[in-house]
Amino acid sequence: MELNYSGQLAYCTNIHRGETWAETFAGLQTHTLAVRERVAPRQPFAIGLRLSATAARELSDRPNRLAFQRWLAAQDCYIFTINGFPYGPFHGGQVKEGVYTPDWTTPERLGYTNLLFDLLADLVPPGMAGSISTLPGSFKAFIRRPEQVSAMRDNLWRCVEHIAQVSQASGRQLHLGLEPEPLCLLENTRETVEFFTALSQDRPGDDRWERYLGVNYDTCHFAVEFEEPRAALGRLQAAGIKISKIHLSSALKTHPTPAARAALAEFADTVYLHQVVERDRHDQLTYYPDLPAALATPCPAAGLAGGDEWRIHFHIPLHAPVVEPFGSTSDHLLGTLDVLAANPGLCQHLEMETYTWEVLPPEFKSRSVVDQLADEYGWTLARLAERGLADDKLAKR
Repeated sequence: MELNYSGQLAYCTNIHRGETWAETFAGLQTHTLAVRERVAPRQPFAIGLRLSATAARELSDRPNRLAFQRWLAAQDCYIFTINGFPYGPFHGGQVKEGVYTPDWTTPERLGYTNLLFDLLADLVPPGMAGSISTLPGSFKAFIRRPEQVSAMRDNLWRCVEHIAQVSQASGRQLHLGLEPEPLCLLENTRETVEFFTALSQDRPGDDRWERYLGVNYDTCHFAVEFEEPRAALGRLQAAGIKISKIHLSSALKTHPTPAARAALAEFADTVYLHQVVERDRHDQLTYYPDLPAALATPCPAAGLAGGDEWRIHFHIPLHAPVVEPFGSTSDHLLGTLDVLAANPGLCQHLEMETYTWEVLPPEFKSRSVVDQLADEYGWTLARLAERGLADDKLAKR
């Protein structure tokens, strides 16, 4: 939906199962339209589309694409962004580190992303910018040689060339956002700025990356890294890096006491990777590749764990009340919105992304996924309205 400052808001449909185009389309018809009726009936409704590689190939067939375009027009819905991070299956089985494959060292990732831009150029309305989010290069553990990082930069330059061609041919302003994430090649602002600096130095004088490549700023991920939004966004802007999209999401945080560890066991699912970053009383950071690995570490003596803090990469519903022994990183999300309110030109694309509904403990779930999404819209629109970024009437629905 359109916001007060010409921004766009949607929820990411990666919360729903769907690997083929038929499954993806069924989810839009079943769930997305139901959310729209709860949130913004009889108003143009934005969809944050997730397409697997299989679904993208199937949607590239002209009859499927024309049928989808007719459906969008009939339902008064539109696409402004696509989640191009998960290439393959994302629900119903173990994902873990597989979500980072194929990575940006491969022709498969480049071809998939280029195809998404071909589709987006056909789907985004005239006069509206379009964005795609993608993984931040690779998972750190996959990188063993500097040549792999060079290959990523080469492929990203090829993607920039493709985006430039598609943007010029379609008359649309399109851009790609790398999404920094804990324990990935790019996980914090320092690494991100260094990568973009090296990318720009690969082709001196070619400034197309500034227009067509940027960062998808996920408020959960940067909070887990213990970054502060004003400083983090300022560093990215100072380096000339476009904020392509902002993912509105919150992570769990807690002090790793015995009680907290016992409660966290409910979140240690077998589907997704839940990286943990620990900050001790001396501000030193320790990284754990997954929640079970953090839980397996010895528990400090009574009272000592209270000085440490764990932040867990587990997306929790934006509206969900969080009670002891847990907290949430919603303060990072709200701080990001404060920065946006002070500088509305920072980013036009906002997307709520709580994809973990199927693996949430019961106390964090709404009655249905539609209920959860409607409640997340209510919470988000209220926070945006408080900052003058959304209409009060939308927030009060």
